[in-house]
Amino acid sequence: MSGGRLIAVVGPSGVGKDSVMAGMIAARPDLRLVRRTITRAPGLGGEDYDAVTPEAFAAAAQDGAFCVHWTAHGLSYGIPSDVLSDVRGGKDCLANFSRSALEQTNAIFPNLTVLNITASPATLARRLAGRARETEAEIAARLAQADKCLPAGLDVVTITNDGALDDTVAKALAALQPARV
Repeated sequence: MSGGRLIAVVGPSGVGKDSVMAGMIAARPDLRLVRRTITRAPGLGGEDYDAVTPEAFAAAAQDGAFCVHWTAHGLSYGIPSDVLSDVRGGKDCLANFSRSALEQTNAIFPNLTVLNITASPATLARRLAGRARETEAEIAARLAQADKCLPAGLDVVTITNDGALDDTVAKALAALQPARV
């Protein structure tokens, strides 16, 4: 059996990564939705994640609990180590990622596909304010990072999420479907 893919979903804060991923899983239950470990307080909405303290995260990373981990926006994020086994076993896994972790991830996952989701600055600002998780200063900092470039040499699929969610999900699935061999 050929290996699966890690589909790293990236894009600026507020672009709708979690909503698009949920729609993709609903349409394609054969995809594995990866649950990340994050040093964020529990119950803040958005994605389902395992909330841990910075100390617990550091210990888990030291013990090999993550195949990939990174820090962004003052938080630490980890992808469970069993994702690598699933991908090697032929499973496509869908994970919310940071653009800053893609080079590291590409070295670990030979079948990495990056799903880059974009949206207009006005859409991003409206969504960030609506989720009420960040202060105005934090929102401004996240918007300043919105146009951050992706590393060269990656397999990247880019879609826009300014319209209806169902349309964005359909575009994402159609763009990713032909990559399977």
